[in-house]
Formats: sequence, structure tokens, C-alpha cells
Amino acid sequence: MPENITTYIPDNAVRKGYRTLFMDMADEVKSSRWLVWQLFLGDFKAIYKQSIFGILWILFVPLLTLGTFILLNNAGIFKAGNIPLPYPLFALLGMAFWQLFSTGLTATTNSLVSAGTMIRKINFPREALVVASMGQAVVAFLIQIVAVVVLFMAYRVTPFWTTLLVPLTLIPILLLTLGIGFILSLANGVARDIGRGTPVILTFLMLATPILYSTPKGGILGTLTRYNPLYHLVTVPRDLIIVGRIDSPYGYSLSVLLSVILFFACWIVFHLTEKRIAERI
Repeated sequence: MPENITTYIPDNAVRKGYRTLFMDMADEVKSSRWLVWQLFLGDFKAIYKQSIFGILWILFVPLLTLGTFILLNNAGIFKAGNIPLPYPLFALLGMAFWQLFSTGLTATTNSLVSAGTMIRKINFPREALVVASMGQAVVAFLIQIVAVVVLFMAYRVTPFWTTLLVPLTLIPILLLTLGIGFILSLANGVARDIGRGTPVILTFLMLATPILYSTPKGGILGTLTRYNPLYHLVTVPRDLIIVGRIDSPYGYSLSVLLSVILFFACWIVFHLTEKRIAERI
């Protein structure tokens, strides 16, 4: 009577060699474009379903934060420093770029946990969940930019021609957000504390980054700011709009390089471990 023989083979990437890894990753992205779009639409409808104000909730958090800092600034408790345009415009513009990162990171961190049932029952590229969740941040950013345009018109402020370069500066922010999101989404599948703690850490980072105040020139905060990649990635788009130049091109170049490296490194880790995600969710 013949015996049943079970053969165990290593993971696909190990068996085929890592030379084909990026080709496999690119094929997965190409084949899952429709799925990413459908997941984005599903998330978008679910968030604002049965909501009276609907998509206007996107403006609630930045406007509430802005109003709080305006009151503190007028009361002399908080000093925004020397800024080249009206404070509401300066702050809302900075918040728009910051929330592209913070909203995207929060959404990507929770993307796998939110789709736990789907992951366990359906075989599909898990990257699609992370990328689709980033769409929430992009939509929120576009709506906030519309509010910024209205403020520019209200204050009769003319942006510099370098505003045309701003779309290019969004790419490093998106890459950094997705890169960190890949890793945090995996970690959140193992320990739910990651998802709960991410908004708290992001609030601290926002206060430690010159989003709502001018860049500090000295002290501990000034030193931390110079080595903070988020400072360069978030404030450079704003500077291109309001002053027409990049104050620290070297720091910005390093931040862009870090974003690219981190994105691909985290994507590789995610791709190699995505088959084991269902065991943890």
C-alpha cells in the first residue's frame, strides 16, 4: 500500500530567489488596481454613511485645532513667531500637509485589522488594503486644500509660482506614510496597542514639529527640528507656496532619500510576511 508523502517547500521568495522579488511585487500592484479602487470606495461610503454633515467632518479637526491655537495666540499664551502671512492661512496650510501624513498613517495602521474577516477567507494581495486606506487621507487633503484656496482669496494673498512644484513634494510624504503604514499594520495585527497608540504619538509629533508656529532657531526644539524628517517633508510644500523657496535643501534631500529607502524596505518586509497575516488577525 503506497504511503502518503507530504513535501514541504519554502516560501515563494526563497524558492525563486530574491532577484524576482520586485517583479512579483510590481505584478501584485498591477493586478490589484481594481481591488484597491473598490476597497477605497467601500471605506469611503462606510465612513460617511448616515452622517448629517458627511464629508465636511474632514474639516472639523483642523478647524478646531486652528481655532484653539488662534485663541491661545491672541491671549498671549502661545506665540506663533514671525510668520510671513496671516496666521489662519499659515496654520491651515501646514495642517493640510501634516494631516496627509497623520490621517494616512492612522488609516493604514488599522487597515488589516479592519479587514480581518476578508483576510481570513479570501486570498488577495494584502498591500491593496494598505494602499486603499491611504485614499482617505488623499481625499481629506484635497478638501482641506479647497479651504486653503478660499482663505487665500479672502486674505487676497498671491502664492508664488513655485506652488506648481508642490505636487512633486507630496510624493515623499505619501511614500513615507505608506512605508511606515506597512510595518505598523503588521504590528497592529499582533498587538492592538499599536493602533490605539498611533494617534497619541502623532499628536505629540505635531506639537513638536513647526506646523502651527514658525521654525525655532535655537534650543532643544530647534536642534530636534533640524533632524526631524517630518519637518522638512511637511514644511517645504508650504514654503514653496508662501515664500517661494526651500530654506534647507540639504535636509529636505536627505528626508526624501530616507522616505524612498524606508518605503521600499518596509514594502519588502510586508510582502514577505503577508501570507502569515491571517494567523494573527
